[in-house]
Amino acid sequence: MGKTTKKSARKFASSGKLKQTIEGRRKHQQAKKKIQGRRSAKGKGKGKERETADDNNAASSEEEEEEIKEPSKKAKANPKCVCSRYRCNYSPPTLNRVKSVDDFLGAKFMEDDDDSEGEEDEEQPDSEEVEDEESIADDQSFASIDDLEDEGTTHIAELSKLAEKDPEFYKYLQENDKELLEFNPNQSDDDEDDEDEQVDQDGDTEMDDESLPILTNEILQRWKKSLLEHRSLRALRRLLIAFRSAAHMNEEDQVLAWSIDSSTMYRKLITATLRFTPIVLEHHLPYKILPSGKFKPPTQSPKQKTIQKLVLSYFNNIIHLIPQLTDNEMIQLSLTESAKILPYTITSRKSVKAYLKRCLELWSTAEDSVRIAAFLAIRKLASSHDDTILDIVLKSTYLELVRSSKSTSVHKLPSINLMKNSASELFCMDHAAAYQHAFGYIRQLAIHLRNSMKTKTKDAYKLVYNWQYVHSVDFWSLVLGRACSLETQIERGQESELKPLIYPLVQVSLGAIKLVSNARSFPLHLHIIRSMLHLSRHTKTFIPLPSYTVPIITSALAFKKPKPSTLRPLDFDSNIRAPSQYLKTRVYIDGLVEEATFVLAEWLASPPIQGSIAFPEIVVPVVVTLRKALKSARSASQSALGKEIGMVKGMVERTEESAKWIEQKRKGVGFAPGEMAEVERWESTLNINESPLAKYVKVQQKARAKRKTLIDKAAKGEDEILDD
Repeated sequence: MGKTTKKSARKFASSGKLKQTIEGRRKHQQAKKKIQGRRSAKGKGKGKERETADDNNAASSEEEEEEIKEPSKKAKANPKCVCSRYRCNYSPPTLNRVKSVDDFLGAKFMEDDDDSEGEEDEEQPDSEEVEDEESIADDQSFASIDDLEDEGTTHIAELSKLAEKDPEFYKYLQENDKELLEFNPNQSDDDEDDEDEQVDQDGDTEMDDESLPILTNEILQRWKKSLLEHRSLRALRRLLIAFRSAAHMNEEDQVLAWSIDSSTMYRKLITATLRFTPIVLEHHLPYKILPSGKFKPPTQSPKQKTIQKLVLSYFNNIIHLIPQLTDNEMIQLSLTESAKILPYTITSRKSVKAYLKRCLELWSTAEDSVRIAAFLAIRKLASSHDDTILDIVLKSTYLELVRSSKSTSVHKLPSINLMKNSASELFCMDHAAAYQHAFGYIRQLAIHLRNSMKTKTKDAYKLVYNWQYVHSVDFWSLVLGRACSLETQIERGQESELKPLIYPLVQVSLGAIKLVSNARSFPLHLHIIRSMLHLSRHTKTFIPLPSYTVPIITSALAFKKPKPSTLRPLDFDSNIRAPSQYLKTRVYIDGLVEEATFVLAEWLASPPIQGSIAFPEIVVPVVVTLRKALKSARSASQSALGKEIGMVKGMVERTEESAKWIEQKRKGVGFAPGEMAEVERWESTLNINESPLAKYVKVQQKARAKRKTLIDKAAKGEDEILDD
C-alpha cells in the first residue's frame, strides 16, 4: 500500500483534514441535489419551451456528473466547456440565472471536490477559500505552489547585484549566513528534492508515532540557500509552513508540521522567514509604485492567484505572532518586513484591519524604536492606491490618539507628542481625503463646546476642559500648520484643501478659552494659546492672541500680597488645571507671569506679526495695557512682585524697540497701505531675525531649554549638585 500511495496523498492524510474534506463534499452534493430539485419543480407547467430547456439542462447535468466521475483530458484542458454547453442550450431570458448557479456548482470546483484520489483538492485551492480569510489553512494545502517552480532558473546576476540593491540585507548575510553567498551554478536541485522527500518520509513516520519532525539548522540552511539562489517557491512554501508551526507552537488543537526544540532555532526561523519572504515575492510578483508614492497590488494572473492564499496565510500568522514577541528587536523586524508584503495582502480587508490594530497598539504603547517602526508600517498601509484603506487608517489613527491622550503625565507627554507629530504626517499624505475626517472631528469639538456653553454645569464643562479636548485642538493645529504652510503650497503648486478649516478651528479654540476664565483654568488657556501660536506661525494667519494672554499677566500682577509657599513650581506642560493649594501663592503667580510673558513675546516675534509693516500699530494696545498694569503693581507693592515686574518690563521694552526698528525700516516707503502687492513685496525683504524682540525671544528659548535639561537630569538622579 505504501508503494502505490502518492506522496501528495500521504501529506494530505497526515494533515488531519481528511474527515473535514469528506464532510464538505457531502454537504456540497446535498446542496446540489436540492437546487436541482427546486429547478425541476419550478419548471413544471410553464410551457413546452421551458420543458425543453429543463430537459436540456438535466441532460447537461447528467453529462457533467459523468465527466466529474471520469474526467477526460479535454475537460481539464478547457475548464470553460461546461459554461459553453449552457450557452448553447439555454435561451437568453434564463441564461444569467442558470449560469450563476451552475458556475458555482460546475467547472473546476466540482472536479476538485469529487476527485476520488484527493489530489486535485490538495493542489488547486478553491476560489472561495482565497476570498474568505478564516478558511485559509496552511501545511500541505499549498502543494500547488510547487507547480509554479522553475527548476532550471538561477539568479546569479541578481545575487551579484544584491549588495547594491539591498546593502543592509547583504551585510546581514555576510555576518550570519556567509555560506549562502557562495553560489555553485553547477549544483543540481535533485539532491535537494531527494533530501526533502526523505524529510517528508521521516515526517510521515514520526507523525505515525504521534511526534513531529524536528526542524534543524541544516534543513533551514538548505531552504535559505534555495530562496537566495533560485527564489524557489517550493522552499518558500516549506519555510512558511515551518513559520506557522512557530507561531502556533504553544497552542492546543493546532495541526503543526514541525517541532522547534530550542529558542535559537526559533529565532533563526522567524528572522529568516521575515527577511526572505519579501525578496521572493517581489521577484515573482512585482508590484507597481505610482508617481505619487502610492502602490498598486500585483496584476491578476494565474500565478498571483495561486500564491495569494499562501501570502495571506503568512500575513495572518505574522499578526498572530507579534503579540507573542517580547524582544523589541524582533518586534521591530517583524513590523519592518511585514510592511513590505502589504501590496500582496491589501485585497484582504479583514487581514488589513487586524494588522492595523496590531500596529496601532504598538504605536501607542511600545518603546520609541518600536513605535517608529509601527508608524512606518501604518504609513506604508496608508500608501495604498485604495482610498478606502486610507480612510480606515486615518480614522483608526485619530481614535487611537484620542484614547491614548485621556490621561497625561510628565512621563507620558513625550510619547503623546510623538503620536501627534507622526499622525499629522499621515493626514498630510492626501489633503482631499483628510478634509472629510478633519471637518467631522473639528465639528465634533464645536458640538462639545456648544453643549457646555448652553448647560453651564460642572459636568458640562468637563466635556471641554479635559486632556482629550486639548490634545485634539493641538493635533489639528499641527495638521493644518503642516498642510497649509507656504513650503507645502509651493511643493504642491496649489493651496491645500484643508485651508478652509483654519477659521472654524480658531473659533472653537478661542471659544474654549472663554468658557471658563478663573485662575485655575489658566494652564489650559496657555495650552490652547500655544496651539494657536503654532498655527499662526506656520500658516501666516493673524490670530488675536493678546486678548487672551494679556489678561493672564494683568490678573497675576494684580495680587498685592501673594501667599508664601514651599510647593514646587507647577509644571504647565503636564497640567491643565491648577490644584487648589497653588491658588494665590507666590510660586503659582511667578509661573503664570513667566509662561504668559514668554508666549506673548513669541506671538509678537512670529512672522505674521513681527514681519508686518503695521507692527508699530499692532503692538500699541498691548504696550499700553501692560504699562498700566506695571504701574499699578509698583504702587501696590514695592518688593512682593519685583521678579514678575522685571520680566514683563523687559518684554515691553524689547517690543517698543522692535516697533522703532520697523518704523526706521519703512521710512523710505513710497506706496500707500492699500497697495497690497507692494506691501507683500516689502515684507518679504524684511529679515525679522535681526529685530530686538526676535533676539530677546531667542535668548529666552535657550535659557528655558537649558533649565529643562537640568531639571530632567536631576529627576533621573544625574548631576544633582549643579555648579553656578
